[in-house]
Amino acid sequence: MRCPYCAHEETQVVETRESDEGDVIRRRRRCLKCDKRFTTYERAEIALPAVVKKDGARTEFDAAKLRASMMLALRKRPVSVEQVDAALERIQEKLLATGAKEVPSARLGELVMRELKRIDKVAYVRFASVYRSFEDVDEFRQLIRGI
Repeated sequence: MRCPYCAHEETQVVETRESDEGDVIRRRRRCLKCDKRFTTYERAEIALPAVVKKDGARTEFDAAKLRASMMLALRKRPVSVEQVDAALERIQEKLLATGAKEVPSARLGELVMRELKRIDKVAYVRFASVYRSFEDVDEFRQLIRGI
């Protein structure tokens, strides 16, 4: 690790600590040249697939954007933040399990609908009505009958 003060290449780890959640390691280091101390953090880099939109555009997977769309559907519903976090975690695990470098936005939308159906039927209908952009009332009725 290069020293941020003098750019010397040799540093010594003085102290190592794991975060409470166990997902980050904090290291205190000391430069062997200038003797200054600094902190580094290590965390696992998770490579979620890129999202391919309907028009072919590719964007980076954004968990915050996914959460925001779910929270919009869950607005004023009796669902805890922990339930939403668990649903987001399941979606990300399914995406990682595929091992794919890209995922169609339609597949991502289906995963979200499956999770919303599991935690709140009203939120599921709200999300599906926007996501599937129904043409008439009969399509909407079919969705509700499916629940």
